[in-house]
Amino acid sequence: MQSTIQLINLLGAGALLLWGLRLIKTGVLRAFGASLRQWIAKGTGNRFAAALSGLAATLALQSSTATAVITASFASREIIDPKMAQAVMLGANVGTALAAIVLSLDVHWFSSLMILIGVIGFNSSRYTRGKGIGRAILGLGLMLLALQMVNGVTEPLRQSQVVITVLGALGDAPVFALMLAAGLAFTASSSLAVVLFVALLTQAGIVAPALAVILVAGANLGGAVPPALAVIAEGTQARRLTFSNLLVRGIGAITLTILAPPVAELVAGVMPRPVNLAIAIHLGFNLALLIVFLPLLTPIARLSALLLPMPEQPEKGANYLDESVLDTPQMALAGAARETLRVSDIVLKMLQASLDGLRRATPDAKSNMATLDDDVDALQHAIKLYLTKLDTTGLDSDDARRSSEIVSYAINLEHVGDIIEGGLAEVAAKRAKRQVRFSETRPTGNPRSLRKDNCQYAAVTVSFSNPRCPVGATTCGRQGRNSTT
Repeated sequence: MQSTIQLINLLGAGALLLWGLRLIKTGVLRAFGASLRQWIAKGTGNRFAAALSGLAATLALQSSTATAVITASFASREIIDPKMAQAVMLGANVGTALAAIVLSLDVHWFSSLMILIGVIGFNSSRYTRGKGIGRAILGLGLMLLALQMVNGVTEPLRQSQVVITVLGALGDAPVFALMLAAGLAFTASSSLAVVLFVALLTQAGIVAPALAVILVAGANLGGAVPPALAVIAEGTQARRLTFSNLLVRGIGAITLTILAPPVAELVAGVMPRPVNLAIAIHLGFNLALLIVFLPLLTPIARLSALLLPMPEQPEKGANYLDESVLDTPQMALAGAARETLRVSDIVLKMLQASLDGLRRATPDAKSNMATLDDDVDALQHAIKLYLTKLDTTGLDSDDARRSSEIVSYAINLEHVGDIIEGGLAEVAAKRAKRQVRFSETRPTGNPRSLRKDNCQYAAVTVSFSNPRCPVGATTCGRQGRNSTT
């Protein structure tokens, strides 16, 4: 029964750790979401600035996964150059390692202080930014509290012969240990949580230094999988970015696993305290990736483009409805507004296509407009569904009104598309089918022009061509060509 209670406490501490990470991410995004995105976009002028931007953003969000998803969404919209986006990812990995150092500090009272400040700040503020900052501080306090709980739960494990035997067996099976750590990081959607857990096990003497190196490598590998899965629907550029990050981490993890014994011996000689071993390996691993792969951004981009080519047909679907920012209403509303403007562009194409269909016979004009109208209907439905997923508790009166306006505007655009398809497209199709032609407009000075009250009325001749007449014939009998004005 005691072992069951310890397992429940350990799982609860892990859940609290992940919830603290979520609170930090959502709090920072709600407080500085739009500014944070603009700052990342502007801070990518060169590869060094891009890496620094990724590092700072990850320190603020406490999650390289969140930074990866945001950067991938920028890359898919061509806001960030793909090579600079990869530099942001390398910097984000280092930011996660620095966050692990901060969270591993032995400050028991700090967690209680952060929880107190976070609750007071969240409840006392009336503004979204103040509540977001309070939420982030509360999340930091919960993370530190969760680490204390993990430390207390794992204390009795050092006397457990079963745990020692299992982990000892993992030391003799490095591939399985690598896969186990990667699976844990993927399940938790955070390499940071797994690295901190490995650090506690190393401090307790349960994990040997060489095994700690392999587990840290696996945690870094597994942490690159959630962003790759989260941006599958974002577009080719986003998939290239996350795939490149997964490839880079995979190469580093395999190399570190092969070199685990000498690396563990080297780090243990420099840092004799076991608690610092896993954290130091984590930081050194990501710094090595940054140093090695930062000069190789161009070859990495070419390789990802070769493995993930652009589709021949343009990708359809929503481009700006980012599911990862639904916790931040301001950013979600901005994306929905941009998507609605994209719908207006499609409606404008429909109007232009209908005008071209009226000017000259185009047999496939109606089918083309029907396809565009289907796109308008699909996007309008996606926008409405996306806005219904917003966290309504975080919407103030202005945001709620803006959400309603976006939905109303999208619905009106969908109605315009239906009118074009059912009205102008039908007229253009009849004109092409019946071979109805408009004569050219006569010059302004034509004698047949009439002037009245400074307004000019030009006579326009419309010729109705009989399908039985030869093509290009000027006359075709009495029932061949007739004109009306």
